[in-house]
Amino acid sequence: MNTYTKFLVRTYIMSFLNVFFIFFCLIYILNLLTELEFFKQQDVNAYFPLYLSLINTPMFVFEMFPFIFLISTQFFFNTLFTDNEMNIFKYSGVKNTKIFSILAVTTFFIGIIIVSIFYNLSSNLKNLYLGLKSNYTEDKKYLAVITNNGLWIKDIYEENILMINASSFNNNELINTYISEFDKDFKIIRNIKSRKVDITNKEWIIKDAEIYIQNNKETVNNLKFRTNFDYKLIQNLFSNMSSLSFIELLEMRKNYKRFNYSLTEIDLQLFKLISFPLYFILMFIFAAIIMMNTKTFKSKGLKITIGLFLSVIIYYINNFFYILGTSEKINVLSSAIIPLIILTIINFFFMRNINDK
Repeated sequence: MNTYTKFLVRTYIMSFLNVFFIFFCLIYILNLLTELEFFKQQDVNAYFPLYLSLINTPMFVFEMFPFIFLISTQFFFNTLFTDNEMNIFKYSGVKNTKIFSILAVTTFFIGIIIVSIFYNLSSNLKNLYLGLKSNYTEDKKYLAVITNNGLWIKDIYEENILMINASSFNNNELINTYISEFDKDFKIIRNIKSRKVDITNKEWIIKDAEIYIQNNKETVNNLKFRTNFDYKLIQNLFSNMSSLSFIELLEMRKNYKRFNYSLTEIDLQLFKLISFPLYFILMFIFAAIIMMNTKTFKSKGLKITIGLFLSVIIYYINNFFYILGTSEKINVLSSAIIPLIILTIINFFFMRNINDK
């Protein structure tokens, strides 16, 4: 590795780590304020909000990595401009495109580490956070998971414990459902079996319900059954993909497919993870182009402001296509790729004559 390559990589990584640390601290403080507000009327140890904020921060930082790359790139090039090192590279025959390519490769490898290690660590911490936080929320009595055997729901309604299993899911209906109802001492009250259950509302309509009480069987055409769950709540329980590692996402996708549950959100999460290293490279190039085109500006704050303003626009473009994807207005692949294509076209357009800057 050439001396100037080592210098560029080392300086860039130091800039990245500094910005990462600043973002981590800021997000931690914001999380801490949120947790303190949540626990202000709860009897918990003083360290508990500190701990919850710490394990919840990495996933928020993960979502901010595109902007961390953008800002760290701006600081990196500002350092080169301030020390007049860009001119030294230029006079030494090192073109701007060469600098870009070296740092783009560096960004790609950092992105791989972030997705493969940092994300999996963050998802595990997020899962731990949700488990600890649920003990202090009203939803702690609810549980819903999808396994190889279909959907399993545990619910507590009017002191009765409900264990519900369905083999598949179709629109607002559970298919091949078996419900066991227990009292608070876990003594069986009744079992209910049905081929279709309408869960549009929290008052379920169990169609052609077969009710078993001890050794007696009764059939009811449309049995009304109250729970704490409805279609929207079940969807929301499965919408927090950030608490799942990459392997867990793949396993859940397989279970979702078997269960006939929508794969849209999980596919979007997988595409986002796969495309993140490329997204980081595009954000690096975008920030580098901004700095090369504004290097005559004396105000460092103005350069950073321009970069942040444009990054906010990029964020809203990404968010717009993400909403289109989740609402299934466009397919998942288009939702993930179109923002990257737009950013690539912008970078390609402004990369012309970059060596003359």
